[in-house]
Amino acid sequence: MPRISPSKLDSLTDQQLLELRFCDLNLKIAGTFLQGRIRMLYDELEARGIAFKPHFWLSSEWFSPDGFPGVAIPFYLTHSRLARLEKRQMLEVEGWGERQCMRILRHETGHTLENAYRLHYRRKWQELFGSGAQSYPKYYNPKPFSRSYVQHFDMWYAQSHPSEDFAETFAVWLNPSSRWRTRYRGWPALRKLEYVDELMNEISGQRAAVTSRKQIDPLRKLTQTLGEHYKQKRAHYQKWPDFYDNDLLRLFSSDVKYRKRPPASRFLREIKPELRRMVARWTGEYQYTIDQVLDDIIKRCRELRLRLTRSRELTTLESIVMVTVQTMNYLHGGHHRVAL
Repeated sequence: MPRISPSKLDSLTDQQLLELRFCDLNLKIAGTFLQGRIRMLYDELEARGIAFKPHFWLSSEWFSPDGFPGVAIPFYLTHSRLARLEKRQMLEVEGWGERQCMRILRHETGHTLENAYRLHYRRKWQELFGSGAQSYPKYYNPKPFSRSYVQHFDMWYAQSHPSEDFAETFAVWLNPSSRWRTRYRGWPALRKLEYVDELMNEISGQRAAVTSRKQIDPLRKLTQTLGEHYKQKRAHYQKWPDFYDNDLLRLFSSDVKYRKRPPASRFLREIKPELRRMVARWTGEYQYTIDQVLDDIIKRCRELRLRLTRSRELTTLESIVMVTVQTMNYLHGGHHRVAL
């Protein structure tokens, strides 16, 4: 089957796109906004005296493979039609905006430097960050108020693994506008930032130990269809603990005296997009995950025949609080899923 030209993607329906294999997509980084953002990243590295430059390629998701000094960028960032498909499938497009894209690029570059210079073998690196050789957990239990970690990505991602702690610390250090010495003054995390500062000065003139330009799982070699990919991706973020009925009964009621009030299920369905965005903003959790939670809540409200007891405005605010609290309880219970 001939590869699909980017110019033809706009004419395809969602179903037609989902039937395509990744290797059917004739996509390139060159000529897209990604080329300019990678140039911005290289400029930041040069400004810091770092000669090493990671290499980039297209794949199904963001990742920096263990042992290799490069970064895979998700396919959907190369074309607005694919970005719209990602948004419909996952409710957000990770890396589309410049600020978020640069945050991810800086983080992944931290991983490439760790791999290129084998930084995790250094004694002080291990003293500050831990053992980079430890297995990644399926879930992690973040401590939101800990000052031993920088705050770069949402969801306290630095706490998920020593290598993520280093990559997050590096990203804060590299960001020209982070003002990290002021922002983290008095925090134990400042020691990590100062170490990264010393370490980058030390390796700036050194040749990397690993210089491979190998691409892991490049788009052209992936035979999975986009439909199969999204089915797997959604399943990764679907699992969520059960909501207890008393949480809903504090907000709504099945009492006959409220029989003329709007059904809670219909109300929540109407405010679902706003509610999902607000909870995602405050918790850092993926919108797709929260969407699954809301579907469960709406279904349970229908089963219990719950109705509003107060004004729409007050119930909207209390609904945001309820879902946010449940989300935070879930994260703090040690069930926060490590990103794909």
